[in-house]
Amino acid sequence: MAVCRNCWQNYVDYHRCHKIKGESYEPCEYFKRVYRSMCPNEWIGKWDEQIESGTFAGKI
Repeated sequence: MAVCRNCWQNYVDYHRCHKIKGESYEPCEYFKRVYRSMCPNEWIGKWDEQIESGTFAGKI
């Protein structure tokens, strides 16, 4: 389950980083590389849809 937790945490951290630092802040891309290497694409797609619709469970 540690992989799932790390996947989720890096996904959330990526989006928080962009919210706080802005879309062009390059260091945020670290979190994206990590979650993209750990998370199944289906999860990422689902979470992206939830963020767009305002139903994502995490606090960003």
